[in-house]
Amino acid sequence: MYLWLQALHIIAVISWMAGMLYLPRLFVYHCEADAGSRQSEAFKVMERRLLRFIMTPAMILTWLLGLTLAWKGGWFAAPWFHAKFVLVFLLSGAHGMMSRFVKDFAADKNRKSQKFYRIFNEVPTVLMILIVILAVVKPF
Repeated sequence: MYLWLQALHIIAVISWMAGMLYLPRLFVYHCEADAGSRQSEAFKVMERRLLRFIMTPAMILTWLLGLTLAWKGGWFAAPWFHAKFVLVFLLSGAHGMMSRFVKDFAADKNRKSQKFYRIFNEVPTVLMILIVILAVVKPF
């Protein structure tokens, strides 16, 4: 059963990360669209659906399956797991920020630049790299 849970966890992580890497790119392009334009309205739909139907369910599954695996594997006492937990918590915070950005764009109240979203796009990437290293290598 552990291996099945692990496989489902990896699938959920891949789904979540796909959205975490793609949504900020949508924000970059959305910045170029005039408020109220067809293009802007299309981006609003894409952003909302990506967040609501893919990213958020995948994040919830990632957490539920990850905590279950940690419990079944006895990882709660491992120092590498504590570090990984903090990084996944930060990744979840980035998810929350993206939810806020989606709401701002939906209300035509975005105040951030393309450059901000280009830089922000790197946050999930760096966190993902560190999380994978901790989970696979277990360096401490």
